[in-house]
Amino acid sequence: MARERRSGGRSSKAGRSGGAIPQLPAGQITNPNPPVELASPEQMQKLHDTSMRILSELGIRVMSDKIMTLFEAAGAIVDREASTIRMDESLVMNAVASAPASFTLTSYNQAKKLTIGGNHLCFGLVAGPPNVHDCINGRRSGNMPDYENFIRLAHHFNAINIIGNQVTSPMELPANNRHLDTYRANLTLSDLPFHCTAIGRGRALDGINMMAISRGISVEEMRKDPGVITIISVNSPRLFDDAMGDGLTTMAEHGQPVTITPFTLMGAMTPVTLAAALAQQNAEALFGVVLTQLVNPGTPVMYGAFTSNVDMRSGAPAFGTPENTKANMIAGQLARRYSLPYRTSNANASNAVDLQAAYETGMSTWGAVMGGGNMVYHAAGWLEGGLTASYEKLILDVEIIQNMMEFLRPVEFSDDELGFDAIKSVETGGHFFGAQHTMDRYETAFYRPMLSDWTNYENWEAAGAHHAIDRATGLWQKALKDYQEPVLDPAIREELDAYVAKRKEEIGEGEP
Repeated sequence: MARERRSGGRSSKAGRSGGAIPQLPAGQITNPNPPVELASPEQMQKLHDTSMRILSELGIRVMSDKIMTLFEAAGAIVDREASTIRMDESLVMNAVASAPASFTLTSYNQAKKLTIGGNHLCFGLVAGPPNVHDCINGRRSGNMPDYENFIRLAHHFNAINIIGNQVTSPMELPANNRHLDTYRANLTLSDLPFHCTAIGRGRALDGINMMAISRGISVEEMRKDPGVITIISVNSPRLFDDAMGDGLTTMAEHGQPVTITPFTLMGAMTPVTLAAALAQQNAEALFGVVLTQLVNPGTPVMYGAFTSNVDMRSGAPAFGTPENTKANMIAGQLARRYSLPYRTSNANASNAVDLQAAYETGMSTWGAVMGGGNMVYHAAGWLEGGLTASYEKLILDVEIIQNMMEFLRPVEFSDDELGFDAIKSVETGGHFFGAQHTMDRYETAFYRPMLSDWTNYENWEAAGAHHAIDRATGLWQKALKDYQEPVLDPAIREELDAYVAKRKEEIGEGEP
């Protein structure tokens, strides 16, 4: 992992007794390990071939005349009566070939520029829940003060690299213009790149314009150096709605990256088998990739995957399952087949920050990272199957992410690290606590957790027997107390405020 060596040694008390919360240093994460290849070349070819049959024989239904016209001009078979587009493999592969294998995403802080693709990896804040929860105030509807707190936490923790699309919906604000307030919070309370909303043209344009303002550049200049990204969710099975189409088209026209992510749950939105779900997911994702290239060849586009299963007894979504983990890995193989950056997720289905939340998130994180993910969306704060943004879960997730980051740091095998002389210096049956080799390294030898408590039982009990959930509550409170707002030019802040006021007046009671 391409990071500076961390500081600090083994300690379970730092961050809970006045010191800074232990963190790994900020910077771009890389994964030095080869991705896991679960499916054989023959199986991958079968997946591809089945996806091509879906696109050529069954097609994708769209709700936009503009999109149908684009595909028709490109040689696709368009049935306007049924609003269905079918295409052959050559159209798909020609479009895929024009999409870049990687791209950059730049906020107004150039030091936090992200490379998306190759072996680069980034983790995103949870996006979209209508509810918020913490162990002090309980579960409640999303609101702007909580939204702002989550942006502060994302800015504070180095493990979070990108802000998702509305970490929680501020339900007290008008639905047609609340995106303006959330964009402004993203840009004034953090200096991270962010996902903008692409439900329609107006919301996408506002995200593009406001990021350009924050960077002090024109929208045309940002075309060459993207600053925002969006996710287009295909309505599985095989439906592409007009609002998402407008958002995709707007982003592509302005050269801003688009992530195509079918929401495919086995047994509900796809057939019950993993192979069928992946074939359908692949067809739907490739349809969106083709559309980005028909709008603007060379537009950065990510292959997105969000395939899991449902509980066949209740129909409820399940995440962090063995099937979800396998899907994360094989979807990565598909993305690499088409030389596209890969977006995945590490979701869980727990209703509380408990053992289930921990083991499901751990399982899905391994699948996302070892599957070669470039962006792990919803990586911090996701709870209740995506219906709740949780403060304590964010802390748990940051700990999981940091453990993964440290795991990705390559092992050194220099003579000094192999330590033959250290082994020689200690008598048989002795110990290495006082060895010079240990004394030279004890502060930096091991990963220093922020949430784990490694004290013995007696000391833990004497200190109040606090469980991890209690410690997580204390950590997010401390992080908010320690938070430092990024420096933003006052003139730029005024320009953002003026833009928001003007757009709210334009939008009025209508659609954005």
